[in-house]
Amino acid sequence: MLNNVLEWPRPVKRLVVVALDIAMGLFAMWLAFTLRLDVLHWPDEGMQWLAYVLAPALAFPIFVNLGLYRAIFRYTGITALITTGKAVAIYGALLFAILMLGKWTGIPRSVGILQPVIFLLLVGASRSLGWLWLAGQNTKAPHRLLIYGAGSAGAQTAAGLVSARNYVLEAFADDDRAKVGRSINGVRVYAPIALAEVVRRLRITDVLLALPSVSRQRRNQIIQNLRDLPVRIRTIPGLTDLASGRVTVTDFQDLDLEDLLGRDPVAPDPALLGRHIRGQVVMVTGAGGSIGSELCRQITRQGAARLLLVDHSEFALYSIHQELQSIVQQEALACELVPLLASVAHAQHMLDLCRAQRPRTIYHAAAYKHVPMVEANAGEGIRNNAFGTLHMVRAAIAGGVENFVLVSTDKAVRPTNVMGASKRVAELVLQAVASCASQPGAVQTRFSMVRFGNVLGSSGSVIPLFRAQIAAGGPITVTHPEVMRYFMTIPEAAQLVLQAGAMAQGGEVFVLDMGEPIPILDLAQRMVALSGLSVKAPDHPEGDIEIVFTGLRPGEKLYEELLIGDGAQPTAHPRILRAHEEYLAWDVLQGRLQALEQAIHQGDIATMMSLLHELVPGFHQEPQALP
Repeated sequence: MLNNVLEWPRPVKRLVVVALDIAMGLFAMWLAFTLRLDVLHWPDEGMQWLAYVLAPALAFPIFVNLGLYRAIFRYTGITALITTGKAVAIYGALLFAILMLGKWTGIPRSVGILQPVIFLLLVGASRSLGWLWLAGQNTKAPHRLLIYGAGSAGAQTAAGLVSARNYVLEAFADDDRAKVGRSINGVRVYAPIALAEVVRRLRITDVLLALPSVSRQRRNQIIQNLRDLPVRIRTIPGLTDLASGRVTVTDFQDLDLEDLLGRDPVAPDPALLGRHIRGQVVMVTGAGGSIGSELCRQITRQGAARLLLVDHSEFALYSIHQELQSIVQQEALACELVPLLASVAHAQHMLDLCRAQRPRTIYHAAAYKHVPMVEANAGEGIRNNAFGTLHMVRAAIAGGVENFVLVSTDKAVRPTNVMGASKRVAELVLQAVASCASQPGAVQTRFSMVRFGNVLGSSGSVIPLFRAQIAAGGPITVTHPEVMRYFMTIPEAAQLVLQAGAMAQGGEVFVLDMGEPIPILDLAQRMVALSGLSVKAPDHPEGDIEIVFTGLRPGEKLYEELLIGDGAQPTAHPRILRAHEEYLAWDVLQGRLQALEQAIHQGDIATMMSLLHELVPGFHQEPQALP
């Protein structure tokens, strides 16, 4: 029946409400006469019929003017009831004034007071009953919700849920003992210690975290305590998204990537962030990539005078350029954006760009980074990652660039794949060139590199892959039960790259402290649990999602490392270390690079691999089979 009513055309629904109001106005007039005369009334004396005509004639235009027929019942609340009260008050005042002035025979003037009061009760009750009837249908919603957080954010979310047909709110939970045992709009607040029983008894399917001001540490504790419950854990949108109107309180989101990471990011140093950016011309290569695009966002907000966006993917460049234009307009920034469709593998083009645009700082993030893809296309991977870096170094020197920062990877440490080896060669290029800076007449460009592990949510990251696999009902594919990776969020990594580059004196290898490595299997199990599902295993055959081990891909290894040698030294930032690592002198490196470039040109894979082993002593390949 509810669906039939909701599917009526809006003019039909509005006509039904108007007819109901007219009927209630007439009934209120009859009841007012009956109560005043103390007898069941029938209008047959003097001008009594006129009173019955006045009721709808006065009420209808007032109700229309105040918007009572524009309101949608299932979204109305206290504001609509207040508007109804105002409308009836205006109607009552006019009716009483007309009856006082008219002094018609057979119409007691007290009817002008009784009828509006009765009419207000009837109209208010009809609106409330209609709202409650529509809201009551929500008890059949497929998701039974518990809101963790009984503060203002939780209460506002609960109010927004009244019209959400997919959710029915069953309970609140809160750490504040003063709120436990109380209720919000009839919904009880429970203590966190009772959650297991509450979830079982009320058949809760989803837990919503409404904790905008709680610390990250406490938030992680709450998530950890909820992991063993058969519920899906979600969160309300951020305040920025709510304020912008892009989402509402009922647009629940999966947990932040930081929640999966399980540690607090370190607040950035504003002085370091803007040191080589504010008021300057900055170039970012690989601007459309995961790290490159985040670097561009932060550089734009740090007040760069001009930002040169370099990428060889037309779509990626278009996407980040459009996004940055929107940021500049919305935040009234003065940064000029220059999209440059170019490949770092084209030496002359990059040389021309640097000479023409004269960037003061370059963040070189352009790289082929997908291990199996580069393994299958070794020549192109080396050409782009190693020689693309060499081309950018030469272009930076020719263009008078003051600061050059290479975005590197933990896979460059004792690499087991071509991608990692090619990135280590890129590091060697910067180290060798920087070592020449002390020689007479040497260039003054400061070269440095920042090395870190995986970033959560990047293209090719396991996080989006696991989410898609969970949404499809599984299975989740994990390469190996013992594989472990370092993780960091994209914004935190980009901030640390900017800060590390600002501390460079020339030739440094900066390493980001990424905390403890995370077992990928544990990450997969955590994501399944936080989705309200369970892992299907031999000892738990009734589980929802199966985890399948596919074996290490070509070039992959179980554990990544961040340092080649020992003795990393701290810097002014607690998450940034300065490493001291061996490298080849430029005279030696240059000859081997020429031989490597010739092998790429000839497509000689064997020679390429042999030269990589010479250039990168730690380069070796591991067996790929499962234990």
